[in-house]
Amino acid sequence: MNLGREKEPHLFLQYQKTKRQDMKRKLNCILLVDDDPDDNMFHQIILEEMDIVDKIDIVVNGLEAIAYLKKENQTPPEFIFLDINMPKMNGWEFLEQYKHLDAKQKARVVIVILTTSANPDDIKKAKQIQEVTGFETKPLSKEMMTELLKEHFQDYL
Repeated sequence: MNLGREKEPHLFLQYQKTKRQDMKRKLNCILLVDDDPDDNMFHQIILEEMDIVDKIDIVVNGLEAIAYLKKENQTPPEFIFLDINMPKMNGWEFLEQYKHLDAKQKARVVIVILTTSANPDDIKKAKQIQEVTGFETKPLSKEMMTELLKEHFQDYL
């Protein structure tokens, strides 16, 4: 029913389509571990725009991430982007549990903490955890992802 009101213009996230980075092959999977649906949607858009991965999976806390990695015949993701502050099991608790996974479940996983936290204590703590290969501030960007690929998956480029 039209009440004579003009529709409010919606704000749309505008992004520019970029040419797919020339890669020898795509990554199989990237796992986003974050309880914020807006961040997950934005990060998924960035990754899809770059066309560098076949599958993007999303879980909303560390508990779901551990269950994901323990699934039978689960191909481990090449990247895990991990938020710190989440309900049920936060990023730090996930990392403690991750240490106890078997080598097949870990495979060649690059874990990057992707968070809004710029707390120096969090950065220091992350540097002390062998499994963490990076600490980045949200949001994920194409430039950040390109640098991570260059650093960790040069053989894919």
